[in-house]
Parts: sequence; C-alpha cells; structure tokens
Amino acid sequence: MCRNIRTLFNFDPPVTSEEIAASSLQYVRKISGSKIPAKINQLAFELAVAKIAQATEELLDTLVAKAPVKNR
Repeated sequence: MCRNIRTLFNFDPPVTSEEIAASSLQYVRKISGSKIPAKINQLAFELAVAKIAQATEELLDTLVAKAPVKNR
C-alpha cells in the first residue's frame, strides 16, 4: 500500500470527506502510475477518484469496530 494512504476507520474525530478524497487520489495515482494524468485520461482519472471515494465512504459507514475508538 502507498505510504501516504492512512487508516481511516475507528478514529475520533471521525474521518472527513477531504481525507477520504485525498486517500482516493493517492490510491488512483499509485495504481495508475501517474501523479498527473495526460489530458486524454483526465476524465477517467477524476471519475475513478470519485467512485473510490464514494465506495470508501460507504465502507466506513457500514463497518463495525470491536476495538475502542483511537485518538488521532
């Protein structure tokens, strides 16, 4: 995993949408091998980031933790 992607689950204060978006962007950059996509790939890159952010929010909303909440 990319070192810049942080654990987002089970923290107080809870994760923000900005943190989810930043992690999604890092993930897409890592798997695409591109920090800044070519103009022809810009839309695909942005769409991937948005979809991953949405899936991440859904995942974090449905997870249940047994461990106590961690402090950031």
